[in-house]
Amino acid sequence: MKRTVVSLLAGLVFAFPALAYATLEQGLEAYRKGDYVSALKAWQPLANQGNPDAQNNLGVLYEKGQGVERNFVESVNWYRRAAEQGHAQAQNNVGVMYERGLGVKPDAKQAAGWYQKAAQRGNPNAQNNLGVLYFSGRGVSQDYGQAMQWYRRAAAQNNTNAMNNIGVLYERGLGVAQNYSEAAQWYRRAAERGQPQAQNNLGVLYEKGLGVPRDMSVALNWYRSAADQGHAQAQNNLGVLYGSGRGVQADMAQAYVWFSLAAARGNIDAANNRDAADRRLTPEQREQAQKDVQAWKPKLAASR
Repeated sequence: MKRTVVSLLAGLVFAFPALAYATLEQGLEAYRKGDYVSALKAWQPLANQGNPDAQNNLGVLYEKGQGVERNFVESVNWYRRAAEQGHAQAQNNVGVMYERGLGVKPDAKQAAGWYQKAAQRGNPNAQNNLGVLYFSGRGVSQDYGQAMQWYRRAAAQNNTNAMNNIGVLYERGLGVAQNYSEAAQWYRRAAERGQPQAQNNLGVLYEKGLGVPRDMSVALNWYRSAADQGHAQAQNNLGVLYGSGRGVQADMAQAYVWFSLAAARGNIDAANNRDAADRRLTPEQREQAQKDVQAWKPKLAASR
């Protein structure tokens, strides 16, 4: 039932200058259709001419290997060219690459510097990411107050990761007085917008009765919302409820399914729980449960 602070990865941004609008738009339309080669052809000439939006977009294609061979070094090159022109999303993207060590040597201090540039320009992803570094003390001195300030600025722009992260600070009492009710409110804001970590965190509060009335059925519903998106901890938590029959009729086969899905995503507790559940299944139940695991696919987030 772990709660974690989350950050946001690099993203595609389009802020079309008037003269380049048609070509950028053509690239966007191709990108939306999954025609990454055509998107590349539309953006490459503009990027070569110095258009920062096109440069940032090429960085995304190289980072994801869409329409080109995946190349993190080339991705950083294009992000940096746009970032040096003051392109806020590209500045955030350079920060992400430094934080994750993709195409460059990992350097949290460099990441913080690029996030700072983008955050000051109002980029909500960078504001949240900078808050995460202040939370953990990577690249900057640990400062929960600074983390909260940047999270709040991002949350004011509807950044759901930041909303969840504010909830974490209130739940743990870091930089603020511990307040489970306030934590629940922030988790709910993000959860209702489909943020899976916040959905799991809100489920934990309902399961334990912290800041909200204890309600196992509500906890189960939030766990399921996150689990359906592939959130490993929520999948394990959902399996625990099915295995124990709390908030739902006990169903060890369903518990096995959710434990297996979480274990496949590296959740160690889930792997142990799956093995325990397996010993309680009949051969027929095990066969069907394994088929269900193979057939499972994540669902898109749904706002409430």
